[in-house]
Amino acid sequence: MTSITKQTPRKYLPKGGVTILHEDNEIIVVEKPSGLLTIGTDRDKSRTVHTILNEYVRKGNPRSKNRIYVVHRLDRETSGILVFAKSEIAKNFLQENWQYFEKYYYTIVHGTIIPNSGSITSYLAENKAFTVYSTSDSTQGKLSQTDYRVLKESKGMSLIEIHLLTGRKHQIRVHLSEKGNPVVGDRKYGRLKDASNSLALHSFSISFKHPATLKTLCFTSAMPDFFARLIGNYSA
Repeated sequence: MTSITKQTPRKYLPKGGVTILHEDNEIIVVEKPSGLLTIGTDRDKSRTVHTILNEYVRKGNPRSKNRIYVVHRLDRETSGILVFAKSEIAKNFLQENWQYFEKYYYTIVHGTIIPNSGSITSYLAENKAFTVYSTSDSTQGKLSQTDYRVLKESKGMSLIEIHLLTGRKHQIRVHLSEKGNPVVGDRKYGRLKDASNSLALHSFSISFKHPATLKTLCFTSAMPDFFARLIGNYSA
């Protein structure tokens, strides 16, 4: 992974617990806590990172034309790094180059993964109950690829580094669940009676080209504290 080429001091936004890692005229890079939606849906109108950042850039003026554009999303219970744009031009550039983003996650899963590194590839589709699943029919699903490597095994669980080569809805959770190693705390695709109250999935690194300067930026986020409580301390 590339090193951080530019980073401003972190700024904590009390409303919702969002932390700004970087801000300039084109983008805002933030750290999202677990439990907060990226953007509202037709079924859920609760407070989101998007609304918090819109309020932030409007500085209390509801008539301000300043606004934030969503580039990508994280699931509500997934924590970590999100990139937003400050203009539609910047948003379009980032989305058009999404395939070139380097995206890494930490996750803890149940059991031992065999082999301890590899790639999971399938076509992912979604049913009417909003559940994502793998299909062999390329006309029904979208090609999805997840690379992984085990970092540590302890207490019947495995700490894994994920390199997300595509970015489909619930991709990591579905791929690992179908492999027989569901993410700890995942009650949708994993164990209904999971001992963990938090989903052990964290977006810890993202690299991409800045929409204006074209320089490569890389941002990182520390592993959540509860990961250590689940599996013990880990140092790279």
